[in-house]
Amino acid sequence: QVQLVESGGELVQAGGSLRLSCVASVGTFSRNTMGWFRQAPGKEREFVSAISGSGVATVDGDSMKGRTTTSRDNAKNTVYLRMNALKPEDTAVYYCAARKNPYIGSSYNQASEYDYWGQGTQVTVSS
Repeated sequence: QVQLVESGGELVQAGGSLRLSCVASVGTFSRNTMGWFRQAPGKEREFVSAISGSGVATVDGDSMKGRTTTSRDNAKNTVYLRMNALKPEDTAVYYCAARKNPYIGSSYNQASEYDYWGQGTQVTVSS
């Protein structure tokens, strides 16, 4: 059974940092591109970042560009999202997702391209 479980979301002050984690049980973890998305109330789900199966390639979305670092530990079946200089507009539920392809490709920012999703973790940034 495929399962993605995010953690690390919490209330943080503007300017602070957080590291989100996502533990995945998706067969061979390194064969999956992993993505991070977020969704704020009343808004569409938004791409944050993606990382290839090997971890060599990463892509950042425009929403948090320059403020995030995405990494993974394939030995631990875990992907991380480090977020810095957080702003109130970063408040959202953050989701990790797995795509059954180790290569990022060209549609990495499309939620429909991902096969499995976690339940999300809430990040709230206070001003």
